[in-house]
Amino acid sequence: MRRSSLISLPVLLISASLFAAPAEVKVAVLQNKLDHPWALAFLPQDQGMLITLKGGQLKRWQPGKGLSDPIVGVPKVWDSGQGGLLDVALAPDFATSRRVWLSYAEAGDDGKAGTAVGYGRLSDDNTRLEAFKVVFRQQPKLSTGNHFGGRLVFDGKGYLFIGLGENNQRPTAQDLDKLQGKVVRLTEDGAVPDDNPFVKTKEARPEIWSYGIRNPQGMAMNPWSNTLWLNEHGPRGGDEINIPERGKNYGWPLATHGINYSGLPIPEAKGETVAGTEPPLFVWKKSPALSGMAFYNSDVFPQWKNKLFIGALKDKDVIVLNVSGNSVTEEGRILGDRNQRVRDVRVGPDGYLYVLTDESDGQLLKVSPSRE
Repeated sequence: MRRSSLISLPVLLISASLFAAPAEVKVAVLQNKLDHPWALAFLPQDQGMLITLKGGQLKRWQPGKGLSDPIVGVPKVWDSGQGGLLDVALAPDFATSRRVWLSYAEAGDDGKAGTAVGYGRLSDDNTRLEAFKVVFRQQPKLSTGNHFGGRLVFDGKGYLFIGLGENNQRPTAQDLDKLQGKVVRLTEDGAVPDDNPFVKTKEARPEIWSYGIRNPQGMAMNPWSNTLWLNEHGPRGGDEINIPERGKNYGWPLATHGINYSGLPIPEAKGETVAGTEPPLFVWKKSPALSGMAFYNSDVFPQWKNKLFIGALKDKDVIVLNVSGNSVTEEGRILGDRNQRVRDVRVGPDGYLYVLTDESDGQLLKVSPSRE
């Protein structure tokens, strides 16, 4: 089997003057030559990890072996603009079902696209996705290449959350008959739960959990509060962290801390805060272009306890935040010296931080405090 290049480079020390504890990190490049990787998921029992590449390939990476050939059976994706193969997640019962969930951009009949989600069974030899089944499609399909969202999170209570962008069609985030700009909630089999907030609301989509979202790019369960957290891109300014709760409206485009890319106000905006909508938990006036996020709840590196790590595409960094209840403060950044767009950030079962960089020669990085 042909394998991509696996490289072993010296561990680098990267200073981060704003990051108080620790002031330096160690970075090992585990893999290069990744063509715009988007997400990763850890396989059990030291079998490595699955990595999605935006162009439509799913591969397995293993220590000492590098990348596999593309896994067969991945659905056809709409690879245009921000669309392509997006998130990957293992089903909670993966040990028995071997289900692998994928989100991706799917073409419609009119040249536009939307986010789709489905699952297949990973073969015992890890080379094929068998009997892939699509269980969710964003409707209507409105994207010409923007704002797909696509993050997948299982909550440990039997439900799957999907973050959906508004396809750069701002008003749709407020329309309950559309699946743009929403967080949706499904069962672990892809069905609509009977207790979703809009199941009995006439002309509302029953999948919707919360709405008023612009373009969610990171989503994770907070292990200390057992609640779902989400980050999203603002327009020009106004990137946010939110806690998407049942039936609540998070404001976009009525409430925003940003402006249009032209420098003009958002036409629908009524202010930074608007009655009937939820204010962000944390906001950046200048947008870092947030991406994947991970809470650190391992005992391996005590100095990272209660930290939240969020990637940044425009700022080409990993942002470190301290979390105390629902209070968030930014402590600093740790990878800016590498000058690469960061797409995904995950905490591995070994307690190390794993980072994917969104480049044509993207990298898989293993990060730890310099003083372990």
